[in-house]
Amino acid sequence: MELVQIEREGAVARVWFNRPDVHNALSAELGAALVAALDVLRADDTCRVVVLGGRGGSFCAGADIGAMKASASASYADNLAEATRLGAVFAALADFPKPIVGRIHGGVYGGGVGFCCACDIAVASDDAKFGLTEVRLGILPGVISPYVIRRLGDRAARELMLTGERFDAARAQAYGIVNHVVPMAELDARVDERVAELLKGGPNAQAHVKQLFVQWGTLGWDDYRKSLPEILATVRSGDEAKDGLASFFEKRKPKWMA
Repeated sequence: MELVQIEREGAVARVWFNRPDVHNALSAELGAALVAALDVLRADDTCRVVVLGGRGGSFCAGADIGAMKASASASYADNLAEATRLGAVFAALADFPKPIVGRIHGGVYGGGVGFCCACDIAVASDDAKFGLTEVRLGILPGVISPYVIRRLGDRAARELMLTGERFDAARAQAYGIVNHVVPMAELDARVDERVAELLKGGPNAQAHVKQLFVQWGTLGWDDYRKSLPEILATVRSGDEAKDGLASFFEKRKPKWMA
């Protein structure tokens, strides 16, 4: 069975977690399959937007129970290696250069919240349930914390990570974990609407927009500001920008929408 499936619809790639029998619990194998799928789509210039979702009843209900049980008896070295591999999975998603829309439903716990926060845009069904429940098992949301804190900010992230409480989709939206909440019957339509809006943007420009957020998180204030003129000049002088501006004045669609 393929743990991660890719479905192509023109410029859109739908990437599915495919462990529905365990609510798409995150295992080492699932993580590796996701990274492999993203590597394929990163190199595919015909792919413009990725939609990340989960087969069955949940998006991703957190870590695999078997893996968590094994970690309790594993050595420090083995736990370190596993945590490093897990961190690389979330980094691959967060650093992916093309827009990613999360299709969020069902149970979204632990690593599922991390995946949600690493997406650029997240659309959730109104019956989805969320939680950063790790502390209630005596562990912590370690490798997902950069993406959670970035989305929620210090105050909300501290409360949810320290209490481990569960919460609904309305609170997830208020915290910034998801952008939109709709009835389950409207989930795919709203995801498709967001995808359609993304496809109107220039792919090179969008890749650079995503890079801005990477630099915002890694550079100091002064270095970040100093880097912007070079980035803007690079994009403006490229073929995509020239065509985009020409299409505006010529009242036509740019080439990336043709």
